Amino acid sequence: MDRRSLLTTTAAAGAAGLLAAGQAPAAAAPGPSPAAPPHGHGRPDRPVATFNVISDIQGDLRDLGVAMEDMRATNPHSAGLAVAGDLTPRGYDFEYAALTAEFRKHARPSTVAWAIGNHEFYVPKYRDPDTLAQATWPNGTTEDSLFRSFYRFAGRSTVHAEHSFGGIPVLSIGTEKYMHYHDPKLWDEVWLSDAQFAWLEDRLAHWARRRRPVMVVTHHPLPNTVSGSHNKLYARDYLQAERLLGILGRHRDVFLFCGHTHWDLALSDWYVRRVVPGTGNLEGFNVLNTGAVQTGFTDDGSGGEVAVPGTFNQGLQVTVHRDRVTVGARDFAAGTWIKQVTIPLNTPL
Repeated sequence: MDRRSLLTTTAAAGAAGLLAAGQAPAAAAPGPSPAAPPHGHGRPDRPVATFNVISDIQGDLRDLGVAMEDMRATNPHSAGLAVAGDLTPRGYDFEYAALTAEFRKHARPSTVAWAIGNHEFYVPKYRDPDTLAQATWPNGTTEDSLFRSFYRFAGRSTVHAEHSFGGIPVLSIGTEKYMHYHDPKLWDEVWLSDAQFAWLEDRLAHWARRRRPVMVVTHHPLPNTVSGSHNKLYARDYLQAERLLGILGRHRDVFLFCGHTHWDLALSDWYVRRVVPGTGNLEGFNVLNTGAVQTGFTDDGSGGEVAVPGTFNQGLQVTVHRDRVTVGARDFAAGTWIKQVTIPLNTPL
């Protein structure tokens, strides 16, 4: 059983994942809370906005609760929370309801940006919530019903959406097809429509004209970017990877947050700048791994991955200043900072 199947089966039982051409890892050392007043230019300054990014909850509501309490303690005035997919174990409505109930137990920002992940499409693998039946996929479940469940939960009618975290634009993108319904050789690959591409291109251009950094949240990592994206397990997650890279690669002040791999934020390539040839942007755009709430993985040294031992519960805290963005990688379980990176903005606010 592969790792994705293992995670799906385990979650279901509890309920009833370096240098390459054009990419370079950034040096980052452990540091203080990104919310602490920095000392750039010899004086402290007030952040424009501070927010958190997590991913891959997959029904692990206990660890989600731990993460939410830690985020409240370290970032009590958070402008928002972005969740980069795999919100549920399988996409059942009762799993979305359980996630909503857990959120309501904790103090949280008023604005939450949800991205869709592959686990939101795993209902068809089950005959009923207690019976895995992949041989009879899709077990009477329609593709449309899976999207409707996500839309009801997220409170919108499209996969893509725009939110504002304290005046900082946050764009959520994701697949508009679950590909196994369309091609029996495919499963979790990401497909974006022309309309979503046009929307993304338009919003990035809009905010570039207004000199604003843009946060883009997606579930799957783009190839040859952050941890795990060089691994054969994740090399072909996007069916239109070059098109998406071509759009993002034009903008120096774009920050792409992606989950899916569950790879450890302690790895050196948790943050990279990805240069896309032909875009005219020789400095590249920013890509960050989000870690995961549920289960951690790392490179096994043989082209695969291995689970991180012990308790694993990680995410990011992002602080936007007028001239830079600081991102801290957080171990929610231990209540400690793993590392921190400060990224200068090309066009200060």
